[in-house]
Amino acid sequence: MTASVFQLKCGIKNDPWGKQGKNSLAGVLCSKTPGTIEVEDGQHYSEMWMGTYPTVPSRILATGELLSEYLQKHPEVTGEGYKKWGTEVPFLPKILSFQKALPLQIHPDKKLAEKLHESQPDKYSDPNHKPEIAIALSNFELFVGFKPLHEIENLFKLAPLQRFLPTESNAPTFDDSLLREISRILLTLPPILVSETISSLLTIPEAQFGPNQRYIPGLLTRLKKMYPDTDNGSLVATILMNYMTLGPGEAVCVPADSMHAYLTGDIMECMARSDNVINTGFCPKAESDDVDLFTGSLSFTPHDVDSALLRTKKSDVGKCWKTEVYEPPFSEFSVLGVRLGKGEKEVHRGVKGVSLLVVVRGSGWMGVDGEKFELKEGWVYFVGAGVEVNFETEGGLLVYRPFAE
Repeated sequence: MTASVFQLKCGIKNDPWGKQGKNSLAGVLCSKTPGTIEVEDGQHYSEMWMGTYPTVPSRILATGELLSEYLQKHPEVTGEGYKKWGTEVPFLPKILSFQKALPLQIHPDKKLAEKLHESQPDKYSDPNHKPEIAIALSNFELFVGFKPLHEIENLFKLAPLQRFLPTESNAPTFDDSLLREISRILLTLPPILVSETISSLLTIPEAQFGPNQRYIPGLLTRLKKMYPDTDNGSLVATILMNYMTLGPGEAVCVPADSMHAYLTGDIMECMARSDNVINTGFCPKAESDDVDLFTGSLSFTPHDVDSALLRTKKSDVGKCWKTEVYEPPFSEFSVLGVRLGKGEKEVHRGVKGVSLLVVVRGSGWMGVDGEKFELKEGWVYFVGAGVEVNFETEGGLLVYRPFAE
């Protein structure tokens, strides 16, 4: 009989922006699965990947077989999803831990991804788009999308920024077209001019930045400790982008072509099955991508803090109403969040596609067709299509379950 529920062994990345040692939730959770890693104090642990993407693929814990190979041999466990997505898990979940800003980036939409993959397959490894969501597992700071136009327009009345407005005979109309050009100008400033501008901004009293923007000098000071004050990303992030702080369980949605840079925290991230990215800030110049490509691809969604938030609702997958769903406006995945207190239970009806689940906190059991699977912090399971799952716990349990339906 083909197994449709089994534990996975996941891999971890060690990017320099990742948290170190046991401060990294990604590292700690990954290390909980038998036979994976031992967390070392001086090592950076940035991303634990789950799924079939070949960069850091998951394996079946009991056999060591690649999950992707198993699904190719047993496509029936993917259910109806096989017709749409083939034998791959059509989404890519990760646990991320970061102590300084990730690169300022966008993920290209499908049309651009196809073009880039065809022309530069070594750099852009697939032809798919990469919209994503990020769920906070600890306090989470980030930059995402653009501030409202009127707030950006007010900031450009500050003397150090006035010179970066495109020169025209008439006053420019402050719209998204102008914003695209301003983004290009700020991203191409020579290093010395970036440094001088940041120094000048830090001499201005906080009150002059406006009621919602008084945080800018403090953030610029923090970013100077993370990256050189010649990094163009600092100006773009603080002046143009929404700055957000989220608590555990809160989430944001980042569409394809939307500019973002995650600052500090631990998150559960889920995205379409892609690894394409265009970077322009918070990274060495040698690793920075073409600014014209970046700015030409930019979308202007979200354009304020509120529209970046991804709010949850109760999910009808959970029969005991202990499950919320994070449901983005794209079809590759949604994420279920199961939060159980002491002695509580939940039952999930079978979903029509594949799912992965990761235990973020607590412990318990998962019942499937009379069989019990132990749930421990950091453990990751594959669940095939159509399988009903029962959760129970004695002391409490937090599980995230990305799925496609």
